[in-house]
Amino acid sequence: LERLKIMVGAAKSRGEALGHVLLSGPPGLGKTTLAMMIGSEMGKPVRLTSGPVLEKAADLAGILTSLEAGEVLFIDEIHRIPKTIEEYLYSAMEDFRIDIMLDQGPNARSVRLELPRFTLVGATTRSGLLSAPLRNRFLLHTRLDYYSREELTHIVSRSADIIRLRIDHDAAREVAARARGTPRIANNLLYFVRDYAQQKNGSKIIEGENQTRATLPITQKALELLGVDLLGLDEMDKRLLELIANAYSGGPVGINTLSAALGEEPDTLEEIHEPYLIQEGYLQRTPQGRILTQRGYEVIGKR
Repeated sequence: LERLKIMVGAAKSRGEALGHVLLSGPPGLGKTTLAMMIGSEMGKPVRLTSGPVLEKAADLAGILTSLEAGEVLFIDEIHRIPKTIEEYLYSAMEDFRIDIMLDQGPNARSVRLELPRFTLVGATTRSGLLSAPLRNRFLLHTRLDYYSREELTHIVSRSADIIRLRIDHDAAREVAARARGTPRIANNLLYFVRDYAQQKNGSKIIEGENQTRATLPITQKALELLGVDLLGLDEMDKRLLELIANAYSGGPVGINTLSAALGEEPDTLEEIHEPYLIQEGYLQRTPQGRILTQRGYEVIGKR
């Protein structure tokens, strides 16, 4: 935040467009929200798109040529832009122009289009897949990390006010503790806690008045019904750990083998489940495959 404040303040004082920013980190940590905040602070609109949507050079050219001066272009999952299209971004980011080819064969010719000075904000969950030429054209590359329990408790309490749920502080901490350090998961858990409290307590939300309250016991029962334990592990996390322990003697085992055994895509396991399990010390990733740690055995009650 301090880095962005400096960049935004300096750009506004000079009356220039903000430098390009690359945001990386696991899903659900607020990359899109941060991009919207950058546009709000700069007083400029934000154009939203994503890497998989940009299938042809014309798709990117159409977006770039329609931008206004100082406008923010946010590309989610920027690492999934095809390499042939990515090359058009090089000159667009650095020189604010693109060269496009018209016609084919003997009639082919190149046309240069000048672009207004814009700000590109890229978001990626896998920054290692970005090519070096593209990554080096971002003025700021910053990584978003998992949130602390105190930060998530504040987020849960604020979200509860927005959805008109009266939640006790210890109940908010309980939601935060099981949210895997991710605001998106914390909010999803909170929405279910609200529904559970409303149905089980028989309370209703009346226009202009909040009568739904989430106490700690109600919150714990709601989260238990979702299958999220005290450590934030869900059913798929436990299935993954138990599979490695029981079927493969603790590993090592490859991600494709785990994917086939669990019926889940490898990308889902690598981007959604593994980062938290590795960060908490339940799983270890090695060149030979995934290995269960001592803590991993303990959490599933094997040792």
